[in-house]
Amino acid sequence: MAIKRYKPTSNGQRNMTVIKYKDYLTTDKPHKALTKGKKNNSGRNSDGRLTSRFRGGGNKRNYRMIDFLFDKKNIPAKVETVEYDPYRSAFISLVCYRDGERRYMIAPRKLAVGDVIENSETAPIKPGNRLPLSKIPISTFVYCVESNPNGGAKFARSAGNYVELVAIDGDEAQLRMPSSEIRRVPAACWATIGEASNEQHKLVNIGKAGRARQMGRRPRVRGAAMNPVDHPHGGGEGKAGRGHRRQRTKWGKPSGKGQKTRDPKKYSNDKIVRRRKVKMTANNK
Repeated sequence: MAIKRYKPTSNGQRNMTVIKYKDYLTTDKPHKALTKGKKNNSGRNSDGRLTSRFRGGGNKRNYRMIDFLFDKKNIPAKVETVEYDPYRSAFISLVCYRDGERRYMIAPRKLAVGDVIENSETAPIKPGNRLPLSKIPISTFVYCVESNPNGGAKFARSAGNYVELVAIDGDEAQLRMPSSEIRRVPAACWATIGEASNEQHKLVNIGKAGRARQMGRRPRVRGAAMNPVDHPHGGGEGKAGRGHRRQRTKWGKPSGKGQKTRDPKKYSNDKIVRRRKVKMTANNK
């Protein structure tokens, strides 16, 4: 396991772990033509209003322009590098197509420099190749899956994630998502064979607050530590209970611990064949 555990020279480093990137990456310099600056919005929308709490600060980062559309078909490409991307958890690879164009893609597991990949309906079933779901065998693991034809990769893009193709029914495919949900998508959608790289990302222990601040994560405050005006869980003398059965968000909506938070009128509800499995707890039985 290529994870380094720090010696406990301080309380913050007692269980701190990092991934040994040297065991996976081949370069530390990105392709300059495919990088650009990106403003840190600190969780705020175009109106300047806070839409995602506890974000801000962090180190400056260059954005890598990733090819999620994969519109270059029937042209083989050779893998040149496996690189780190500060804006995503999976590793990325720089590929050079036979016509000389270079693009970044989300790297699958076990992709090596020198491998040849292809986006084609007749491509062989091997990691990194991209095909329509209708051309992929049942029970194959795929990632970077489209939700609509030619709409670009939407599902299973983060580290270690994959989607299992469980059935093809006419012009629709059924996918088992990472959440265990089974969803229908058009069989004409394209997907990449394999699993997203850096599967050990979920095993990393940040260890200390300073490292989280470097990542742009500000302190996350418990609702019970706030005042009643700031959160439904706030107020009370001492360590008071939340006063109601369900755990709630700052805006009073049910959240967490197995409670359903999906919008009952969401546009894609009719695409779900089976809901995700919910782990029940003592608070919501």
